Amino acid sequence: MESKEEKDQKILEKLEEEEGEEEEEEEFSSFNISDEVRDLEKQLSQIQVHVPEVVYEFDWSSIDTSNLPLSYRTNSPKEQLLLQVADNFCRQYVHLCPDREPLFLHPVNECNVEKFVSTTVRPTLLPYSELYDWDSCARFVSDYLTMEPLPSPIAPPSYLYSPTTILRYQRGNCFDFSNLLCSLLIGAGYDTYCVNGYATREICMMDETKEECPLLQKAEEVQVEAVEKKLKKYAVKPLKDLQSKFELQQAAKEVAKEQAAEKKRKEEEEKTVEIEKPKPDSLYGLRVHAWVLVLSGKREVPESFYIDPFTAKSYDTKDDNFLGIESVWNHRNYWINMQDCWNGCKDLEFDLGDPVRWEFMLLGTDKPLLSLPEMEEDEEAEDEVEELNKEEESKAFDMPASWVEPIQITSKEFEMRCPQGKKEILYKNAKLEKWAPYLNKNGLISRLTLYEDTDFSKVLEVKELFKNREDKMERRELKKQTEVTTEYFAPGHVQSLKVHTYKTMEPETERTMEFYSETRVDGLQKRVETALDMIEYFEGRSDFLCYRHTEFGKRVKKPTNNAQVNTESNARPIVTITERFNRNPEKPADEDVAERIFLMSKEKIFLTYHYKENYITASKREFNKRSDVDNSGSKVIMTRDMCISYQAGLTEKDEKLFHLYEMMLNLIEEEKLSRHQVWESEIEVLDILRIREEEVAASKLTVSIYDTERNEKSREQRELMERLLQEERLRQVEQDLDYLAPYLIQMGGVEKMPRWMVMRLKEDCLTDFKHHLVDKANLIQARFEKETQELQKKQQWYQQNQLNMTLEDEDAYLSFCSEAMFRIRILENRLNRHKERAPLKYIALEEKLCKDPRLTEYFRF
Repeated sequence: MESKEEKDQKILEKLEEEEGEEEEEEEFSSFNISDEVRDLEKQLSQIQVHVPEVVYEFDWSSIDTSNLPLSYRTNSPKEQLLLQVADNFCRQYVHLCPDREPLFLHPVNECNVEKFVSTTVRPTLLPYSELYDWDSCARFVSDYLTMEPLPSPIAPPSYLYSPTTILRYQRGNCFDFSNLLCSLLIGAGYDTYCVNGYATREICMMDETKEECPLLQKAEEVQVEAVEKKLKKYAVKPLKDLQSKFELQQAAKEVAKEQAAEKKRKEEEEKTVEIEKPKPDSLYGLRVHAWVLVLSGKREVPESFYIDPFTAKSYDTKDDNFLGIESVWNHRNYWINMQDCWNGCKDLEFDLGDPVRWEFMLLGTDKPLLSLPEMEEDEEAEDEVEELNKEEESKAFDMPASWVEPIQITSKEFEMRCPQGKKEILYKNAKLEKWAPYLNKNGLISRLTLYEDTDFSKVLEVKELFKNREDKMERRELKKQTEVTTEYFAPGHVQSLKVHTYKTMEPETERTMEFYSETRVDGLQKRVETALDMIEYFEGRSDFLCYRHTEFGKRVKKPTNNAQVNTESNARPIVTITERFNRNPEKPADEDVAERIFLMSKEKIFLTYHYKENYITASKREFNKRSDVDNSGSKVIMTRDMCISYQAGLTEKDEKLFHLYEMMLNLIEEEKLSRHQVWESEIEVLDILRIREEEVAASKLTVSIYDTERNEKSREQRELMERLLQEERLRQVEQDLDYLAPYLIQMGGVEKMPRWMVMRLKEDCLTDFKHHLVDKANLIQARFEKETQELQKKQQWYQQNQLNMTLEDEDAYLSFCSEAMFRIRILENRLNRHKERAPLKYIALEEKLCKDPRLTEYFRF
């Protein structure tokens, strides 16, 4: 027998042998797996893919120029002469100013043809009122085009495309932006120029992340200086100042606190500005940029200013963002800045008629005049000026007309505004998104998102603008910290809603509603609601009610469905109703109620009347309601303790109990009416919330009846009318030439007529034509006889009054006879001609009837 230890030893040895075999199998399998992996890797390595390069820049060389006009592809003789003048001007400039940068004179266009920059400007006035003012026109150009940086940040581009091509592809650099904007502003009547100069990195790269969004900038308040009144020697002694010195001290402390807080805020802003200050620019002063210069004078522009075409912002001519100017040009001439720009543009004078400061290229009479101080003029000086003008006119060279086609923007393109209808702009802690109208189904056209940090990670507030919504909502603001949403509506909403502020759309929660009170019967202006109370403001009511405050108690059991909510028995329990009234001038002050409080829990009614003149206390009444019968069933009699009164004044009126009793009954009825009106207000809130949920879910947009592209009904009606009009026109063309149509209708419209019917038709037609010719002759004869009779009457009158007539009467008689004889001869000739032609016309009609296809077969022999 084997011992227990020997058995355990054998089991261990067996287990070790099994483990060794498993390890050998794992090693063998690992060798097999590694071979398979190597084979797989080898096969996969043979499979190669080539990732295409992503092109982020627009390829201008690939645009189609085959359909462009001839003026884009060639130069006229006058343009060639202008290019020679420009080359000569450039050589002189390089010789005189060898240290300055080359001039931007004649870059190539999209057809690779050299064009002078002034001829690329195409003054145009488009038929849109928004493009008539400089600010809205600049915003349109900024929104419509996509910004492209210059190929080299320190040199002007070698090309300048036409405004029509830039509008077609909706992209361009700063020179393209400026050229288009200058063309539109000159067409609108502004004195504008394109500027080639130098600016800061933020301006050149359109970096607005360090600037505040223009929509958040508040209008500067104009501070009017108080005019000190001069004290007169003899004046009435002023009244004693009855203001509380303590209140003035408290107000001064509050002002000091506000000033300290404002000072602290400004210091923090300065610190943040220092922290967020951009790194020094290695190309400062060398970055090339183009912008628009608007000079004062035309269109009532008081002072000259710059317009950055990228952002549509206006800048003063001494702004630090603009560091220098090389040249300016418009559609008439080209000027070089000869002033020193060591201090940027702060010391520049824009008197383009001054040849010392601005060197012009073309000598013409249309250049701006030099601004000279007033001085005495003598005859010799005038003669010299005239001689100089004559010499300049002989040497002048007119600028050729622009080679660019007229700028055209369709209404659809103008409505789209942005490329693909959408654009996004980043500002300091803000992001502005723009959309074209009708691009979003909910009518969203703009969204401004405010962030807490510059990384645009934490949202603080969202402001959205809407257009063409059926529910008349124009604006919506959402504050993320408090989750409060405010909606603004235009006039015309179903419930006359103006502003709606809320946290949630659940009923009986905090919300504020403002209404257009002039369109409501009840004159409701504002309603503020919470879970426990509701305040309503009124105006323009006949009962002079201006305020109602309702306090609710806790609901015992909330209704389970809307049907129970809409019943007055399941409304929220009312604890107190406070109503205030404006002064009714037709009533005495001590009878005109100013405030009325219905205290339902204690069954009391408090009345407070308006103040009487020169009184500091108001009359008051307090009513204690009791039931009409007591516990025993007997009728309750009105007692003095049921009405506590205070009458302002020395004498108190002793009101009779009957009058007080009637007053209390009226107040009880008013209380019931007020409770019902509060319930109606709650129902109206529920209706508004329901309507708003349906409107938000539907998001329907309205289409103007003048928008024939989107208005389907209008388009279908127009197409139907055009089709019917065309059919009617064709039908009239067919019937106008059918002279037998009246006779065929009389015959019953038979397609194939018997011989007797054809003969009758012929006789009727000839007979009617014969009568027509005779009637025409009779009409001419009647007119002839009438003129003859009038002439005879006039001759008889002349014979009777010949001796008493003046020279003026004789002249009038002779002129009358001359005109009468002229008409008589005309009528005689017309009658004779008619007699000659009538038989010929009759014979021609008879032949036409015989040859008519519908009657020919009956007249063959």
